[in-house]
Parts: sequence; C-alpha cells; structure tokens
Amino acid sequence: MRTLQQDAHIRMPWQDIILQTSVRVLIPFIQLFGLYVIVHGHYSPGGGFQGGVILGSAIILMALVFGLRASMHYISENANKTLSILGPFVFCFIGALCIVFGGGFLDYGALNKIIPLGWNEWRSFGIFLVELGVGIGVMSIMLRIYRVLSSGGTMDRGL
Repeated sequence: MRTLQQDAHIRMPWQDIILQTSVRVLIPFIQLFGLYVIVHGHYSPGGGFQGGVILGSAIILMALVFGLRASMHYISENANKTLSILGPFVFCFIGALCIVFGGGFLDYGALNKIIPLGWNEWRSFGIFLVELGVGIGVMSIMLRIYRVLSSGGTMDRGL
C-alpha cells in the first residue's frame, strides 16, 4: 500500500488551486451565516441546531478540500472534545439555574433574581444562551462524527 508521501507527485483532487481558493473565500461567509442563524434563532427560523450544522459543514468543507489534517489544525481534537462537552453543559446549566432560582427547567423569568432585567429580557437572553450551547454542541459532534468516519477511527487521514 502506497503512502501519501510516495504519492506526493500525483495531484490529488482536493489539491485543486481553484477549489482551494474558492473554499478559502467561502468559509468565512459560511461561518458568519451560521453565527447569524444561531443569534437570530429566537426571532426568526433557525436556531442552535441549524446554525451548528452550518458551522460544522464549513469545517467539514475545509477537511474535504484541504485534507483532514488541515481541519484538525483549525480545530484540534482536544478543542473539539471540549466544545462537545461545553455545548450541552451550557444548555443544562441554564436550565438548572432556572430551577435553583425558583422556576421550572428553562423558565428564564426565574433568572430575574440574579440581575433584575425583566422577564422579557431574560427570556430573550436565556434563549440566546441555550441556542448558543446547542449550536456549539451540534457543530462539535457533527465534526467528531465526520472525523471518525472519514478516517476509519485513526484520524490521521481523511477521505
């Protein structure tokens, strides 16, 4: 079986300069749109799940065009593990905080006892925090699934 170093003289499909340049230009806009979908998820269609999928797809696109190692340089596996824990933790922490201050799970009005902003303001801010946690969790889990499946579990080579 030949290695990538032995095949260095062969131009791989993902080493196309036009494709790489296009992806370099598109990835920041894809990520910005993903953040927009997360931030405006409680005012318009979208939210944490959809925004997380968009953010994850931007990094997967990078892995498809530049190789798995380039995407692992962008978000390392340790950082991805931390994000996959942080996302659900934010969701559960906000819900538990609501219970601690006398409300139900994700009853954001109870958070008014922390900082008196008003029920409507806490509802908006609480939903934003929950959507942010969901977006982070979905992005990192989606990226983790892609990395494991594309590398056969070794995570040293992609497709």
